Amino acid sequence: MAGVVTARRGRRPAGSGVPLTFEVIAEAVRERIRSGGLQSGDALPTQAALMREFGASSLTVQKAMTLLKQDGWAVSRPGKGAFVAHHDHPDDGAGDLDGPGVTAPAAGTTARVEALERALAEAVEQIADLRGRVEALETRSGKRDR
Repeated sequence: MAGVVTARRGRRPAGSGVPLTFEVIAEAVRERIRSGGLQSGDALPTQAALMREFGASSLTVQKAMTLLKQDGWAVSRPGKGAFVAHHDHPDDGAGDLDGPGVTAPAAGTTARVEALERALAEAVEQIADLRGRVEALETRSGKRDR
């Protein structure tokens, strides 16, 4: 497969361009869909098959499948498995992958990432504010104890 990126395990440092194993698996499946190797409605490879192919744990493969589903590339059918998403399933959050020129549902993903980044920045600000309040209280408490 062209453009294969070597994955690494564990946590990624901020700003690192090295994808984690579950991201490599998800991208490999997306590439199979883009190239026509998997068509809309086709069953995705089983968890066991992906574990063998990538030498990954079941949790890693599950994370890859979750990512594919969140991004609209795959849908789950209870009791049946995971399938390539297509327009026949609008209620399960999958986008239309049958249209000409469709490569990835990036706009929705980008918007979700940006919203999460904003929420994270707000949380960091709130933590810093609370930390300052605690330090102020501890300082006042320390002065009274003397």
